[in-house]
Amino acid sequence: MDVPESAGDFEVEYVGPAGDRRRGPLSKLWPVHFEAVRPERGFPAFRGQSNWCGWYWSATCGGHVAHESWLERDHLMLLDFDPQVVGMASQPFRLSWTGQRGKRIQHTPDYFVRRVDGTGLVMDVRQDERIEARDALKFTATAAACEHVGWDFVRVGTPDAVLMANVRWLAGYRHPRVQNVEVASRLLEVFAGGTSLLAGARRVGDQLAVLPVVFHLLWRQVLAADIHSGLLSADTRIEIGDVRGGVNDAVATAAVASG
Repeated sequence: MDVPESAGDFEVEYVGPAGDRRRGPLSKLWPVHFEAVRPERGFPAFRGQSNWCGWYWSATCGGHVAHESWLERDHLMLLDFDPQVVGMASQPFRLSWTGQRGKRIQHTPDYFVRRVDGTGLVMDVRQDERIEARDALKFTATAAACEHVGWDFVRVGTPDAVLMANVRWLAGYRHPRVQNVEVASRLLEVFAGGTSLLAGARRVGDQLAVLPVVFHLLWRQVLAADIHSGLLSADTRIEIGDVRGGVNDAVATAAVASG
């Protein structure tokens, strides 16, 4: 199989934050903050194009991250929603290595992700039915390269439909401008014992003004709901989230988010 045995057998090429292109062995370049680099290549757009390229504004990064399909966009949303993710970059580097027949093989992963604990994750986005033999080889080699330097690698396909529908909805309220510290503080009191989404919002005030803050806190996971079993609705039970470490930390987080 065309999979090198060490990190030194892989070469990495990437574009730094200042736009300078760099190249070298993975064994030396793996400490680079790839979550902050520019896309290694461009995103072509042309008439009749089957995929949909665009830019997703990430609340985690505070800026735009590119994608080449709706599926990639969905996985960007999921990464943005994940509290363990602190940074991400699209098309972060081009990985290359020499195959058994002496031919140079190249692969550009879709995303590099940095977690809150400092670990790295390399992600490729491809549905199961679209993986050809050469793609499988590249994914296997990329996974091996990541293992050599302590990164994780994952190839993801179509996400769960219910989860994705809920995250898409909450993503509409991800921007910090939606936050309201006073309303957020009152919501945390109301939902401390757990209650339904609409009933809790109405206890705080005008639902048209309060619901966007509820959804923002759900996005930040300051509030929590079961978003895997069913679509969010008026009757969805809302509680205080575990991610932020308690009500006091949640209020502080809300205050910081609002600036």
